[in-house]
Amino acid sequence: MKDKIITTPDPRLRQESKAVGDINAEILDIIQTMREQSIAWEKTHPHELSAAMAAPQLGVNKRIIIVREDMEDKKNANFIALINPKVTKTEGANVTEPEGCLSVPAIYGLVPRPQKARIKATLEDGSEVKIKAEGFLARTLLHEIDHLDGVLFIDRIKNSEKAFFKLNQKGDLEALDYNKYIKNNKELFPDG
Repeated sequence: MKDKIITTPDPRLRQESKAVGDINAEILDIIQTMREQSIAWEKTHPHELSAAMAAPQLGVNKRIIIVREDMEDKKNANFIALINPKVTKTEGANVTEPEGCLSVPAIYGLVPRPQKARIKATLEDGSEVKIKAEGFLARTLLHEIDHLDGVLFIDRIKNSEKAFFKLNQKGDLEALDYNKYIKNNKELFPDG
């Protein structure tokens, strides 16, 4: 297993992940590494929060995500692992808000997603959980489950010229020149 976050254009980010069978020592080790790498990444990005991560971001194509327990508190480094998460329902009109990704360095995008989502998953202890999420939590869960299907947030807005941004040194979003930085960018879109 890799112990480092992979970034575009690594092809593993665009592969569909396999379901997890037994929750064994290997799976628990993957989850622990995901937690460690999320926090390590955050320490080098002072204006950003590591809200969640999917196993494919470590080059491990298994259906595992972790989500931060409290997204308002950067000091709280607890993450909940969701194994084989599945979207059972989405509700509400699409809302377009900024998203970033540990595997898409320095780029943010305005991504439309449903306001609410219902998720079914297995916890580390093997118990089943059903989550009713809305707002930022729903967006985060949908973003991470996309990873398990080989979809990055940039894929959802690929042709939206006004949807791409970068973070400046103060931590504010600034529009990116689509034609210069996004269109035909083989690092972001290796298949064109």
